[in-house]
Parts: sequence; structure tokens; C-alpha cells
Amino acid sequence: METLTLQEPFRAVFYAPFYAALARGAYAAEGVEVRLLDGSVPHRAAEAARSGAADLAWGGPMRVLLAHDRDPACPLRNFGAVVMGDPFLLVGRAPNPGFRLPDLASLTLGTVSEVPTPWWTLQEDIRRAGLDPASVRRVTDRTMAENAAAVAEGRLDVAQLLEPFVSTLEAAGTGHVWHAAAARGPTAYTTFVATAARIAERRPALIGLIRGMAATQRWLARAGAEEVAAAIAGFFPDLAPALLARCVARYRALGIWSADPRYPREAFERLRAAMLSAGAIRRAPGFEACTETALVEAALAGKAAT
Repeated sequence: METLTLQEPFRAVFYAPFYAALARGAYAAEGVEVRLLDGSVPHRAAEAARSGAADLAWGGPMRVLLAHDRDPACPLRNFGAVVMGDPFLLVGRAPNPGFRLPDLASLTLGTVSEVPTPWWTLQEDIRRAGLDPASVRRVTDRTMAENAAAVAEGRLDVAQLLEPFVSTLEAAGTGHVWHAAAARGPTAYTTFVATAARIAERRPALIGLIRGMAATQRWLARAGAEEVAAAIAGFFPDLAPALLARCVARYRALGIWSADPRYPREAFERLRAAMLSAGAIRRAPGFEACTETALVEAALAGKAAT
């Protein structure tokens, strides 16, 4: 049995495939023992992979793009697509079925402060919709929990939120979804990340890991929301089973989870374009420089782990 240490960035429902793979023993079935290192600070996951504190992490490809922008020789690589749809939604207190992004011109928007990607990608959508994102009145210094409460109390027009905040507001009748960011199409949100050296060194174990994730993705495609929620419930002890199932059902309907571990170039390029227009990166690192594809293809082709 090979052993890998895997660093979690933070706990979130949209990471359900990672938790399901662990809970269902998908990696062990491929001869790999995966030891999860719990995380609560997003940027430290990629740092753990780069420093060797963990064999690999999962997290946003934006961290690898940032690192390659600063240093073209950066050793970090993404591999194994898992979340390739944007999990964030715009939520207001009252129903607004006719909402369009240019409507934000007359509203106050609470954007995510915990991580930068949701605003980077949304501001690109706003720009493409014909509105200057710099003209949007934003609340930028509150947590999602604080913004959700402000929407519920009528103190904020609309907030950028993920699950379970969205379903919690809906269940209470104090929030309604106006816009799902996943509607823009494939966007690179979560992959595995490791250094090129660690990928070469731990190739057999990583091939097993990818196969385990691929098996989990196939299971996710056919399992019901309640079944998925039951599988990952141990990672979310504070969420009621019905609420967790509702969150899973929404993300399934939005199609945010990849069907297999291949990393779509389109998803990478859409994220990179958003980061460029937001000024987060100054140049456009290439897909090949940031991504390890041969490992995934070998795993999915069933090639020997040599």
C-alpha cells in the first residue's frame, strides 16, 4: 500500500468529490492510503505541496497561475480536474427572475472576502456583459456569513455566496438565487497540485490516486443527492442531512463537478483571462507549463505505473 499526504485548503461542500473519495475508500481500492491534512487557510495548501509538508494538495489552479506569473520556473503543477464549474451564486432577499448582470449598476453587492477567485471571475462576466466592474458598489470587507445575514435582514441588496449559505437562506425564505456563476461555462476551480519533482517521484501512487478520483466521479454521476450527502456527512457534522443533500443537489444541477479527471484547456483559459482582466497576473502562463496531463492520461488508460 502506497501512502500519500494530501493537504486540504479549507472545508467546503463544493469539494464533495474529494471527501467522497476518502469516505468511500476509493483510493485504498487502488492501493493508495491517503492521509488528509485538515486545512483552514486556502493559500497554505499550495504552499504545503511546494515545501514538501504534504505530497500534494487540492485547491484553486489560480494559485499555480499566480506562482507561474511570479516565477516562470515555478515547480508547481495542476493535475486531475475535479471542480470545473464556478460554485458561487448571487443571492438577494426577494425573487428577481429577470436579473441580469448589468443590473448591478444600481445595487450594492457583497463580494467574497475569504478568497479572491469568485470576484476575479465575476468581474470578467460583468465586463463582458457591458458594465464596468469598477462601477459596481461593493462591500469587500465582510465574510460570507456576514453578507448572508445582511441580505436576510434587508441591509444588503445582493451577495456572492456558496453553499450552504444559499440553501440556508432559501429554506428560511430570506434569500433567492438571482444568478449562478456556473452559467458562464467551464472554469478551473479545483484540481490536485504538486511539484513536478514530487509527481515524478510518486508516480505510481499518484496514478492510483487519479484512478480513485475517476471512480468517485463515475459514482457521483449516478448517485442520488441523499446518497452523496450520506457519504460525506462525516466531514460536515454541523449540517443537517437534508440541508447537505440540498446543497449537493444544487451543485449537481449546476454541473460544477467534472465527469473525469482530464483538465479542460477551456476551463484553464477562462480562469486565466479573468485573472488577467482583474490585474491579478501580468502575463499569461501557458497551459502546458502549469499542467501535468501525461500522468492523468496514463492513469485513465490503465497503463502500468512505471
